[in-house]
Amino acid sequence: MRTNFMHPLTSSLKFALFLSFSFTTTSAARHLPLPKATTVDLLSLLGPTDRTSKIDPRVARDLWSCLKFLVPFNRTSDFSGAGLVNRRSTLEEVFGSGGGGRNRESVENELVWWPPEAVLELARLSVDSGGNPDVVYLALDPTPISVPDIEGSKECKCELTRTPYGRHFIHEELNAYMKFLFELIVSRGPSVGLNVSLNRYDFFHGHLFLAKETGRLGILFHAKEYPAYDKHDFPFDTGYCQTGTNVVYDEEMNLRNILWLAPMPSSSSKDWVAPGVLVVLDARPGGIIYRDLIPDYVQIARTLYEDDFGTVPVDVNYLNVGGASHNYEIFIC
Repeated sequence: MRTNFMHPLTSSLKFALFLSFSFTTTSAARHLPLPKATTVDLLSLLGPTDRTSKIDPRVARDLWSCLKFLVPFNRTSDFSGAGLVNRRSTLEEVFGSGGGGRNRESVENELVWWPPEAVLELARLSVDSGGNPDVVYLALDPTPISVPDIEGSKECKCELTRTPYGRHFIHEELNAYMKFLFELIVSRGPSVGLNVSLNRYDFFHGHLFLAKETGRLGILFHAKEYPAYDKHDFPFDTGYCQTGTNVVYDEEMNLRNILWLAPMPSSSSKDWVAPGVLVVLDARPGGIIYRDLIPDYVQIARTLYEDDFGTVPVDVNYLNVGGASHNYEIFIC
């Protein structure tokens, strides 16, 4: 079934006009107390325009100012089931031939906007089930995979994962897509001021969530996980896993929360109502994310909590099992 999205320019103009009009309505409205932003507001802002229009325009404006997109937002495209056949090869293009003659950046963008079939199917099931985490558990291979010593973690009694074993998705395309997201965040992060490394101190995990209220499947990634102790900037002992870290606590900590959203399926048809999203959430002091979405007791760490986004059935870990040879593997825990 074909879903007709508006022309990209038209969609962008519509959103800009909505913000412009909303922010200049009446003097009385401007002086009303500013509502506290929620994760529902954030996810709605990244969805179709009918959801965006329900957010207080001042909240929408402030949230928008804290979004740093790794893949351009509001790029709408035609989607059809026939296109799934072609999308199956795009992951191979990224990891193999480097784009198959196409622009690599365009291929990567398309994979975020419209992922391969296995990812779309999981997103659809998440909504159709009403956010039931069983849809994720049923997608996992039951075979447990022991988490080995990761970059000397066991020597310092560091437990990186919630369980000592992990699993893979049954469909290899899902495992490959998780790997793709980690690699893409690392490669595009510098474009928005986020420089991260794939290691056990910095960037190695995300939390998969099902947001029932907004109808989205997503992952909240956390980078800069274990900053080094510093008596002035970060005077905190975060446990065994902090031992040996060289992650510096600096302004980049504001950008440690990265959000991926799968395309949004319609709840009343087989259509898709919004493409996928990959965005860094700027939690700078003074911003609305820092003020409203991060609990006071973890503001120093700039941590957004995955449970605030929805039900969290699993963590997605991307760990270096090869030591100095840098061989990364997905562990779903």
